[in-house]
Amino acid sequence: MRIVSLVPSATETLFALGLGDEVIAVTHECDHPAAARELPTVTRDVLPHDLTAGQIDAAVRARTDQGEPIYELDAKQLHDLAPDLIVTQALCAVCAVSYDDVRAIAEQLSTQPRVIALDPRTLGEVLGDVRTLAEVTGHRDAGVALVQDAAARIDRVRLAVRDRRPPRVAALEWLDPVYVAGHWTPQLIELAGGIDVLGMPGEHSERRSWDEVAAAEPDVVVAMPCGYDADRAHVEALAYGDRLAGLGAGEVVAVDAAAYFSRPGPRLVDGLELLAHLLHPETVPEVAAGRAITVEL
Repeated sequence: MRIVSLVPSATETLFALGLGDEVIAVTHECDHPAAARELPTVTRDVLPHDLTAGQIDAAVRARTDQGEPIYELDAKQLHDLAPDLIVTQALCAVCAVSYDDVRAIAEQLSTQPRVIALDPRTLGEVLGDVRTLAEVTGHRDAGVALVQDAAARIDRVRLAVRDRRPPRVAALEWLDPVYVAGHWTPQLIELAGGIDVLGMPGEHSERRSWDEVAAAEPDVVVAMPCGYDADRAHVEALAYGDRLAGLGAGEVVAVDAAAYFSRPGPRLVDGLELLAHLLHPETVPEVAAGRAITVEL
């Protein structure tokens, strides 16, 4: 099967299912696993790369309000690749190329590829998408194994923190303006032994004010700017250090959102384990170094 993945999380899932050899092209943002970086890319970002957080938000709003895309798809290259399957999403206009654009181009291809949109809002739906991709690609056993491993790791975390006092957590998905993380992130916080004081499970991320975040009285603030790694998140957090300090939290930490929180793929379980360690370090051991950076305010 010849597969084109238009979502980084789908790329990660396809490789985790053992389908790396069948993936023929990906997006410009597909950077995991390392082998995905060697594949041809069929998308590009139309926004400048030197914008601040506030400028990015303004540019995205302006383009989406005008019905203009944030990403462009190389229709000619897609035609030349002749895929059998295209995996995309329709959940977030900021995260990937437009689903409608993908469908329109796919209908013009000689191979008439199947187009699958993965649009999970919860952790359970993320694991459900693993099963979907496994079924469609004939890798059902690999899908079962991947989901079972994820379930076992989730249970280990849940058992480790079940008797611990849950700290109040604010997960900030963007800092200018402030967005609190939704979708699967509130679930991850709860499973990790915390209380998400702002986000709603399964719902879209929401714009809030700094005063609203402060009024929620978080014990821990997790800076997880969408699409940023831990180093970039740390830089962003320091840039808004006065605002973060004004929240009164006992701890502020920057994490690798691109790897463990923004993308609804297998590594969300790594994100869960990371959160559990951050919230309950005396109970949950650190899995790997470099995934989070304490913000000194």
